[in-house]
Amino acid sequence: MLEQFHPTEVIELSVLAEQHGFSGVMAADHFQPWVPQQGQSAFVWNVLSALGERTVGDLGPGVTAPTFRWHPAMVAQASATLAAMYPGRHWLGLGSGEALNEHIVAGYWPEAPERINRMFEAIEIINKLFAASIAGKDVKHSGPFYKLESTRLWTMPETPPEILVATAGPVTAKRAGRHADGLITVGAPLEKISGLFDRFDTGAREAGKDPSTMPKVLQVHMSWAETDEQAMTNALTEWPNGGMKFPKGDIRSPHDFEQMAKLVRPEDFAGRMVVSADPDEHRAAIQKYVDLGFDRIYLHNVGRNQREWIEVFGRDVLPQLSR
Repeated sequence: MLEQFHPTEVIELSVLAEQHGFSGVMAADHFQPWVPQQGQSAFVWNVLSALGERTVGDLGPGVTAPTFRWHPAMVAQASATLAAMYPGRHWLGLGSGEALNEHIVAGYWPEAPERINRMFEAIEIINKLFAASIAGKDVKHSGPFYKLESTRLWTMPETPPEILVATAGPVTAKRAGRHADGLITVGAPLEKISGLFDRFDTGAREAGKDPSTMPKVLQVHMSWAETDEQAMTNALTEWPNGGMKFPKGDIRSPHDFEQMAKLVRPEDFAGRMVVSADPDEHRAAIQKYVDLGFDRIYLHNVGRNQREWIEVFGRDVLPQLSR
């Protein structure tokens, strides 16, 4: 979470995590932290490039909005360059955006349906650029939200990066199956995720694709510390947004989130993320997601105790997980 740590520390923690059995990094693309307490918000593409040099696992943004701060062509160029530098390691995670990050360019902030339509048009442009550029051709685009004059990406990998769409909604999941290469979602009740999988698979089949070959990726927030009390304190202090049971896409300021965070109580995390000092409780929760069929699971411990968490989970949790 680039909202919580200086980018130099992010790199060091990622190297340490790889040494303890983790195999890849999902890095947040934020312009601002959720709450001021988190204190950072580095530029994700710089950090991903440095991660490519210092680690050997997969890496990608979780997630970038190719719609407001950026024209889709710029996201395509950033992603293609990273994939060319680190072949076979980079994937492109895309979402429809949150006001916290996207309003800073002072444009109109639309409601969710338009944001989603913008994202899928952006994906169309990115896919066009990837396909045309690999073929050595120019491409152009004119749609409801974006225009692209004749051009191509001049630096390309041999194989374009996978495009993974982040969603927790069934309608968007079905469209993602049709238009993207994979799905990203966040920890939620298993029956809700099963429904997302079904919609994603339906969309993929409608587009003539085999959903069993398309990655399903999960981001899991958790709070582990040496005591249950410290784990809860970390959750309340560092990640109160995890206990907010309402849509957060229209909130513009970390200071507004800070005021809302004062209303979050320990019981608000129940069913939303595991807060516990027992590594086995976390292992059991992660194993349920593995059993559900996720291909990759990215773990985020919400506290500042990253080194201890990496060592404990590398020793006591990761080796115990099984497919």
